[in-house]
Amino acid sequence: MDRFDREILRCLQRDAAMPVARIAEQVGLSPTPCWRRIQKLEEAGVIRRRVALLDAQRLNVGVTAFVSIRTSEHTAAWLEGFARAVADIPEIVEIHRMSGDIDYLLRIQVPDIAAYDAVYQTLIRKVRLSDVSSSFAMEQIKSTTELPLDYLPLD
Repeated sequence: MDRFDREILRCLQRDAAMPVARIAEQVGLSPTPCWRRIQKLEEAGVIRRRVALLDAQRLNVGVTAFVSIRTSEHTAAWLEGFARAVADIPEIVEIHRMSGDIDYLLRIQVPDIAAYDAVYQTLIRKVRLSDVSSSFAMEQIKSTTELPLDYLPLD
């Protein structure tokens, strides 16, 4: 990983549809070597995929719920069942296994509280949970998909 790779990643994080020629111009390479570097970053798994970011409000899923889950079961079988249960619920857009008092933190996108309740009811039917606590976002102050790149060791 060198400064060219870092700058290529910076460009792609801002706009994955940016033409290779424009990326090459911005990072100071010609298009062919730039394209080869992008291919290598994809092959190495640094670039996992390229996606479009959609507007939750315009898609009528502007309510964000953060759901803290505690479980009294900490077995591989429970985790497998939990993973299967949440995989089939499209409103659950992120899941993190946590340290501390909370076992799992979910981010759920829905149109309203009634839709959240339907997701909650589906979830508790599919998997045993000890405690579920929900908080609803009132305002989104910062949201980015851009990861910090300054921690990459340079060759």
